[in-house]
This record gives sequence, C-alpha cells and structure tokens, in this order.
Amino acid sequence: MSEPQGKRTVLRDPGEDDDWAWRRAIRANPRALLVYRVLVGIVGLFVTLLGLFLVPLPGPGWLVVIAGLLILASEFDWAHSAVQWLKARLSQWNAWVRRQPVLVQATFALLTAAVVLAVLWTTLKVSGLPGLIPPPIADWMHRHLSL
Repeated sequence: MSEPQGKRTVLRDPGEDDDWAWRRAIRANPRALLVYRVLVGIVGLFVTLLGLFLVPLPGPGWLVVIAGLLILASEFDWAHSAVQWLKARLSQWNAWVRRQPVLVQATFALLTAAVVLAVLWTTLKVSGLPGLIPPPIADWMHRHLSL
C-alpha cells in the first residue's frame, strides 16, 4: 500500500505503542477522511482567522495564528510547507539578531516594547479601562495616561 502523492511518511520504531491507529482508521475510509479533513480545515481556518483578528490587540495574536497553521499542517501539505517556511525565517531572524551588537539588540527590544505599549494604550483608550482595576489605580491611569 503506497502513500498518496504529496503525503509525508513518518518513520516509526516498530516496537512503539500505536498512538496513531485512530488516524490510520480514518485514512482507510475515504468518506471518514473527507469529513475529518473538512473538520480540520474548518477548525484550523477559524483559529487562524481568530489569530489574525487578535494581532493588533495586546496578547498572543501571532501565536494563535501559528496554532491555526499547525492545526492545518496536521492534515494539509500546503500548511505544513508554510509552517516550515515560517520556522526557517524565524531561525534566520533570530540568528541575525544574535550576531548584532548589544546596542542593536537593545534597540529592537525597546522598539518592540514601545509598539506593545502603544497598542495596549490604544486598546484601553478605545475600549476603556476594565472594571476590575482598583479605583485608585484607575484614577492614576486617567490622570497620567489620559485614558
């Protein structure tokens, strides 16, 4: 029995417990495979789009986008290729930053912090302060941060 064209083959130790038997059972049934792939596609697309929506907000927007791509990559080769491409670019970026002088690294860190703080300030300015902030801190934020 040969793998469908474009599918990745994962080599396993023959003595290893069979944790993926459920996946092979799904792949053995074309109708179940279609339903499974559609469900993985819907969930992965939803998580990816949710992450893209969250990107401008404070929080893990890009991590949610990557999680969505990882869900899609579990079943779709194009998403697996995209994840591999992202991993390679991130590794290149990290290696380049590590080769830079400390002053350049500190500048990147300060710029990143400034962008995060600007997005946080804008979000709080537009949506208002959460009610769980104690009144003295909220008053200080209104006076000094113009929120």
